[in-house]
Amino acid sequence: MQQLEDKLIQWRRDFHQYPETGFMEMRTASIVASILDKLGFQLKMGKEVMSEADCMGKPTEEETKKHYQWAQKNGAIDDYLNPFSEGYTGIVATLDTGKKGPIIAYRFDMDALDILESDSNEHFPHNEGFSSKVHGKMHACGHDSHTSMGLGLATLLIENKEELKGKIKLIFQPAEEGTRGAKAMAAANIVEDVDYFIATHIGVGVPHKQFVAANSGFLATSKLDITYDGTAAHAGGSPEEGKNALLAAAASVLSLHGISRHSGGATRINVGQLEAGAGRNIIANHASMKVETRGETSEINDYVKEQVTSVVSGAATMYQVEHNIETVGEALSCKCSLDLAGILHKCAEASPDIEISQLEDNTPGGSEDATYFMNEVQKNGGKATYCVFGTELAAGHHNEKFDIKEDTLLPAVNILFQSVKVIMEQ
Repeated sequence: MQQLEDKLIQWRRDFHQYPETGFMEMRTASIVASILDKLGFQLKMGKEVMSEADCMGKPTEEETKKHYQWAQKNGAIDDYLNPFSEGYTGIVATLDTGKKGPIIAYRFDMDALDILESDSNEHFPHNEGFSSKVHGKMHACGHDSHTSMGLGLATLLIENKEELKGKIKLIFQPAEEGTRGAKAMAAANIVEDVDYFIATHIGVGVPHKQFVAANSGFLATSKLDITYDGTAAHAGGSPEEGKNALLAAAASVLSLHGISRHSGGATRINVGQLEAGAGRNIIANHASMKVETRGETSEINDYVKEQVTSVVSGAATMYQVEHNIETVGEALSCKCSLDLAGILHKCAEASPDIEISQLEDNTPGGSEDATYFMNEVQKNGGKATYCVFGTELAAGHHNEKFDIKEDTLLPAVNILFQSVKVIMEQ
């Protein structure tokens, strides 16, 4: 196992140095695909496993081409790069044992964040020489670890193939940040035949050497890009000729934060960014806002989103400007299948590396688009859960000093592998 642990750390540190944000994971995906292919998995990649119509918040064609060139120069595997050249960077790797049995799927996300990594002497990746080589981008949420764990699980599956039955799918997902990538993969029907689905995360507040088998506390969410377009005019000479997009945006910001809460559960609303205007003496003809809604259930989130639409259109009418609302990310609420979680819980309890295993934690928190996969599997009669491997964090998720304990990687892989063996006997 020492050799596998060394590989896990090597993979994680390599991915950490070359972070790629959503739909840009070309270098990462090409390396993952090359390893999985050499191991003997059947691969489907790119548009084969992603619905173009369901991709949200995808970078422009120009940005995508530029990043493709960057990937070519920074360690991407040329023989596997082409399927990802247009920014459809998902992978589904299948191991068919040739024996009758269940179909099990595991999801691992690959994307990084637009964060400048710390160069502090106290920051472990900086001291060890594997901090981000890409200015303004870093793996600040552990997805480099998740990708490595997926490759580690793939390695154990192949090494023990003769003991297994059924099929195992390993899903390497782009663009989890901003909840953008899973919907497109789910819409491509990659989990329609899956009996058991497991998504994983590292950290998220779970202490080192602890494990949560079912995290159902994710809030449904919508990420919205909103624009107002009016008419520019001289603010001193002819203000009456202008249609002020800035005022429409400002009015909507205040009203959005005043949306009534819902009696059915928790709600959230946040305007995270507002940009408007071109100069102090010009009636602003354009304004843009980045907004997110959240709800304890998908239905509650839909309620908040509907209120946002009403507020935004009302402000547009009031100031006689045009408006547009684009959904650039979305995730559902979901409840884990506790019988499947129970299997993972027992596997963790049997692990010498886990001190405390918890069956369920429903504390409301952030959002996760793995819920698209989970809902799809459950809708078709299958079971799904979202588990968390605890680790010691140097700083919180989405922080410039984020880092994990690398001794979490191998135990996590072993527990996932044990879950395969137990599920196959169900």
